[in-house]
Amino acid sequence: MFRQCHGLRSCLCGLLLALLWQPTLHAAPQPTILVFGDSISAAYGIRVEEGWVSLLQKKLASQGYGYRVVNASVSGETTGGGLARLPRALEQHRPAILILELGGNDALRGLPLADVRSNLDGMIRKSQAAGARVVLAGMRMPPNYGPRYSQEFQAIYSDLSREHRVPLIPFVLQDVALDATLMQADGIHPNAKAQPKLLSAIWPRLEPLLEQS
Repeated sequence: MFRQCHGLRSCLCGLLLALLWQPTLHAAPQPTILVFGDSISAAYGIRVEEGWVSLLQKKLASQGYGYRVVNASVSGETTGGGLARLPRALEQHRPAILILELGGNDALRGLPLADVRSNLDGMIRKSQAAGARVVLAGMRMPPNYGPRYSQEFQAIYSDLSREHRVPLIPFVLQDVALDATLMQADGIHPNAKAQPKLLSAIWPRLEPLLEQS
């Protein structure tokens, strides 16, 4: 009888030790898509849940992509401001993908195009060095800024896209900017009805970078 109890006790101890030493299984963290932009991405003038970034999170989930979307966009942001705060954002969120949507405020203020290019170039380089794949969202200026300035500004995005081999959305407001029914009263910011169109412009460049969960 004593031998049987001793054997049973040894088996139970062995089982307990096996359970204690078994590696703990943790679910892999969701990869992050970091949206780094200005008011166009910050849902300026509309509810946050109506913005294209929120719509992106819903679309990813509905199509089985296990990504977490972080919106680090700031209304009024310039490329200089973005370059200054990007390192902290990269360290904090460690994104797999970064959607870079900046430059419009620089152009509206008539800032030097050489600075705009240098700042965007720096952000792409820092993002890639941190292991993020970049999607570059381009912007265009209305013709009243002068054809030379507008053309040279637009060329910044296409040049950087080729140089760094990153997908380019030529003009994120392509199907929105000239439709008054899709713009807010200021004529600059898209309204809630325009947000699905913004997502439709971004999705074809983003989807090839995604991995199914």
